[in-house]
Amino acid sequence: QVQLVESGGGLVQPGGSLRLSCAASGPILRINDMGWYRQAPGKERELVATIANGGSTNYVDFVEGRFTISRDSAKNTVYLQMNSLKPEDTAVYYCNAFINTYLGWFLYWGQGTQVTVSS
Repeated sequence: QVQLVESGGGLVQPGGSLRLSCAASGPILRINDMGWYRQAPGKERELVATIANGGSTNYVDFVEGRFTISRDSAKNTVYLQMNSLKPEDTAVYYCNAFINTYLGWFLYWGQGTQVTVSS
């Protein structure tokens, strides 16, 4: 079974930083795009950033310049470095990845990690 496991969430003060990790494991042949999404209480899940297999990145406006997405293909891991955090960044953060297994290509999601920005 392919699994995505996030880590690195927690409580941080406004202006602080956190680094999220998401590691994929299982019978993986290839990983294409990987991404981070978030869902705040009472809101829809929204895109934060994506990174392609070749390394090109895409960010939504409200995190550009503060967040950085990166990946280590050898470790099947994607990271999200979050700086200058604001209370409105509080949400459950989810990673996803488009993964090729012996059964074909599927989109997988992690279980989520809570990020709380508060003084």
